[in-house]
Amino acid sequence: MKNFALIGAGGYIAPRHMQAIKATGNKLVAAYDVNDSVGIMDSHNPDAEFFTEFERFDRFVDKIRRANDARKIDYVSICTPNYLHDSHMRFALRSGADAICEKPLVLNPWNIDGLLDIEKDTGQKVNTILQLRVHPAIIALREKVQNSSKDKKYDVDLTYITSRGKWYLQSWKGDVKKSGGIATNIGVHFFDMLHYIFGALQQNVVHLCTETKAAGYLEYENARVRWFLSVDFEDVPAKQQDEGQRTFRSITVDGEEIEFSGGFTDLHTRSYEEILAGRGFGLEENRTAITTVAHIRNADIAPLTGDYHPYLKK
Repeated sequence: MKNFALIGAGGYIAPRHMQAIKATGNKLVAAYDVNDSVGIMDSHNPDAEFFTEFERFDRFVDKIRRANDARKIDYVSICTPNYLHDSHMRFALRSGADAICEKPLVLNPWNIDGLLDIEKDTGQKVNTILQLRVHPAIIALREKVQNSSKDKKYDVDLTYITSRGKWYLQSWKGDVKKSGGIATNIGVHFFDMLHYIFGALQQNVVHLCTETKAAGYLEYENARVRWFLSVDFEDVPAKQQDEGQRTFRSITVDGEEIEFSGGFTDLHTRSYEEILAGRGFGLEENRTAITTVAHIRNADIAPLTGDYHPYLKK
């Protein structure tokens, strides 16, 4: 049994980590969040220590490490706002623990270089949650591509619309300096998935980038990808709106829809199983996706010529 600490216990994604820690037979020893609305802990780890001040959380983790306490932390799970991930991973490594960090790992590719140095200094490891890499449908598609001709280029359309209310732009997620912007916040795991399936990134063109939506064209070794991301309900297709849906997700490969809507609920547990078995995804495996979204954030907007997502015709 391994001991865990969790930073960001009050966030949306934290319960999936709590469940994964429990489901893999491990123990949450301590949790921290500036907010105290963390009653969900009672459903997973009611005996865990809880702190609302980082200094006290830091002192507790350091004290049990120095005392060689049986509760000494082996892993720190990080579920905080995007811009804090880098700092919290550094804390984990320097505390003698491995890190398990939510996406996006960091906001800029050079942050990865600094973390690699700290891994070498401490002997600890950073793991990241790239849950689509363990999704059965994505694994099957990757195997299909790898077994095809190396020269084949698939034509891919990626559309992901996840409606958010007015709160979104008022939160840290609406601040590009904290979230990295729309492509980083809701799209980075899709860009990682595309790289994982279709190989090295060769071209990155941005056709649209606003607070609420972004679109562009990506070319990989084995794919040409038109992509569109949005948190605007008005972008949800009329059919889905009429059915009361606020989210629309579609990936087509050579015109064929890839169905991967199911199987999402246990992907964090599956990710934890892989990490605990020594097969986690580390820093370098994040580099292409982080470089992709950093470019999207800073790129000049290209005119609508050549390949571009059909939603942009609106």
